[in-house]
Amino acid sequence: MSKDWQKATRAVHAGTRRSQYGEVSEAIFMTQGFVYDTAEAAEARFEALGEDEFIYARYGNPTVAMFEERIAALEGTEDAFATASGMAAVNGALMSLLKAGYHIVSSRALFGSCLYIAEEILPRFGVEVSFVDGTDLAQWEAAIRKDTRAVFFESLSNPTLELIDIEGVARLAHAKGALCIVDNVFATPVHSNAVAQGADIVIYSATKHIDGQGRALGGVILGSRKMIRKTVEPYMKHTGGSMSPFNAWIMLKGLETMNLRVRAQSATALHLAQALQDHAKLSRVIYPGLDSHAQHDLAMRQMGDGGTLLAIEVKGGREGAYRFLNACEVGLISNNLGDAKTILTPPYSTTHQRLPQDQKDALGITPGLVRISVGLEDATDLLTDFTKALST
Repeated sequence: MSKDWQKATRAVHAGTRRSQYGEVSEAIFMTQGFVYDTAEAAEARFEALGEDEFIYARYGNPTVAMFEERIAALEGTEDAFATASGMAAVNGALMSLLKAGYHIVSSRALFGSCLYIAEEILPRFGVEVSFVDGTDLAQWEAAIRKDTRAVFFESLSNPTLELIDIEGVARLAHAKGALCIVDNVFATPVHSNAVAQGADIVIYSATKHIDGQGRALGGVILGSRKMIRKTVEPYMKHTGGSMSPFNAWIMLKGLETMNLRVRAQSATALHLAQALQDHAKLSRVIYPGLDSHAQHDLAMRQMGDGGTLLAIEVKGGREGAYRFLNACEVGLISNNLGDAKTILTPPYSTTHQRLPQDQKDALGITPGLVRISVGLEDATDLLTDFTKALST
C-alpha cells in the first residue's frame, strides 16, 4: 500500500490478500481451523506465528485479517482487532486494559449498553468510574487523577449529538499518564481524525456505517500494534468475541463504498437540518453542521462535517413524536443507524428507555426527541416525507 494513498483509495485496496487464483473480490475463508504439513510445523506455529499464519479462527483468519489491516490503514493506526459486535469492541477494549483498583473517567452521555458496562460491569470487578459532562474540559481536568488509567467517551454522543473535544481531553489524559479511548461510531472513519487528535484507542461498531446496509454485526478496536496484540488480542481470543469470516467479508465490501455513502448521507443530513430548523412543529433541531449548534466550530475543526445524523424535538412530547413517526412513509422506525435506509428512533422510549429520569433530563433526552439516521434516499423525498408527517 502506498503511503500517499488517500482514505477513499485505502478503503478499497488496503490489506488485500490474494490466493493463488488471483481473485478480484476478497476471498471468504470459511474455516475454523488450519492444517499443518507436519507435527513439527504445528508445534512451531503454536510457539510463534509467522507472517500470514493462522491457528484458529477465534485467534485470526485471513478474511478477518484483511478487514483489520484495511480499517487500520484507513484510521491511521498500526493495528486492529475485529470483534463480533460494536459492544464486544467496547467491552473488549475496556476489560482488557483494566483491573481491580484502576480508575477511569467517562463522559456521562453514553449509549445505554456502554453506560451499563461503565456503571454496572466495571465496578463489579473493582474498577472505579468517575462520570463528567464530556463537553466541559474543566470537569475532565478535575476528574483525571494520577492513578487514572484511561478516559472513555463517545466523540459525538448518542442521541443528542454533543461533541467531545478529542484533542483537549487527550491532552489532559496524557498529562497524567492515562490512555484516551474514543468510541467514534457517529463520526465514522470517513470524518475521523481521532488518532491525529490524540486518541490512543479508537472503537467502531462496524454494524453501522462500515457495513452500512443493515446486514451484519461487527466491531473493531484500533490502536498501536503492541496494545492490540499484547493486551487486546489475548483477552478477546480467550473470551470468544472475535468476528466471523463471513461478517469480515461483508465489512470489506462495505468499506469499498463507505466514503461515497457517508458523504452523500452527510450532505442530505445538512439539507434536512437547514430546511427543518425553523419548522413550527419542532422545538429544536440538533445537527453539528448548523451554525446554531453550540459546538459547530468544534465539529468543523474535529470532523470537517456535521455527520450523517440529526435529532429533532417534536412539539407535543410523546404524542407528537409518535404521530410524526407513524406518519412517515420513507423513514423507517428502527433502532440501528448508519444504514442506506433512513432510520427514525425515539430514544426516550427505546434505546435509552432504562435510563433514570434524572439522567434523561440531564442529557436532554425528552419524550418528543427523534434521532434521524439519514440514508441514501433522495433528499427531496425525505424532506417531503418529514414535512407531510409533521403536518398530521
